[in-house]
Amino acid sequence: MTGIDVVRGDITAQPVDAIVNAANSSLLGGGGVDGAIHRAGGPAILHECRMLRETTLPSGLEAGAAVATTAGDLPARWVIHTVGPVHSAREDRTEILRNCYTRSLRLADFLGARSIAFPLISSGAYGWPLDDAVTQQVSAIRGTDTAVESVTLVAFSADILDLTRRALG
Repeated sequence: MTGIDVVRGDITAQPVDAIVNAANSSLLGGGGVDGAIHRAGGPAILHECRMLRETTLPSGLEAGAAVATTAGDLPARWVIHTVGPVHSAREDRTEILRNCYTRSLRLADFLGARSIAFPLISSGAYGWPLDDAVTQQVSAIRGTDTAVESVTLVAFSADILDLTRRALG
């Protein structure tokens, strides 16, 4: 991997080969990053997600897994959907969170993507503490052997941007 960069902005506007969607297991849209990607990408993304649900994923996408669809009207070529775990104080779900990043990168390799943009997975409605979510994101990406040349971490807020810059050192 050539490099990891962090920007504050809108993941739907990133000029990369693939953007990662912090999806819900239904793959049919929702709030946060998921809703923004479905709205900006148009109906082609939802159509392919529905086809996945009707064929290979009738029960939805499990947490930590990744699947790709078209990016529709987005500047990217693909959307890689991954489902983050809901944070739990009683159960360590760190490996599931890390799998979101590693499996997304492996899928990007399979697709031939050379650039990818990630949101911070599980840090919104799924309640993962921001500092640990950033630590897991950076560590998982740095620890993955990938042909992806450029990773952009898209921070939704100034707090996430600062935490990510510190984690990248």
